[in-house]
Amino acid sequence: MQKIGQYFQSLLLWELLKGLQLTGKYLFKRKITVQYPEEKTPMSPRFRGLHALRRYPNGEERCIACKLCEAVCPAVAITIDSEQRSDGTRRTTRYDIDLTKCIFCGFCEESCPVDSIVETHVFEYHGEKKGDLLMTKQRLLENGDKYEQQIAAARASDAMYR
Repeated sequence: MQKIGQYFQSLLLWELLKGLQLTGKYLFKRKITVQYPEEKTPMSPRFRGLHALRRYPNGEERCIACKLCEAVCPAVAITIDSEQRSDGTRRTTRYDIDLTKCIFCGFCEESCPVDSIVETHVFEYHGEKKGDLLMTKQRLLENGDKYEQQIAAARASDAMYR
């Protein structure tokens, strides 16, 4: 008896009619599509995007080459080389982040004792060539300089999340 019912349902295209009914139900309702470049959806304050290296107000880079971020990175996306300066402090000579490996977990940001490496709220970036998504020290410092106002504001408002 069940086989006969299935036969008539397939003959009458029952699944197609159910699909058309669902389409008709939403045909005249208000649309919820976002027109992306003009409209943007709200972003979580804990969103992690493009990486940046910060500087102190006097212009010196914050990174002290402790290599904690390199050690804690689960994707092994960070490479750091350092040397000792004439005043006895250590600074990085190379700080690379491979964004094709990075999983944007935020461990590097959390492990940094001097708040040097941060993940900004910038999500609109891309790479057209192989090396475009390899963030060198110079590019990271440029990101930090470019987005310092946004980073400082996010740090002030995100105090409850830290």
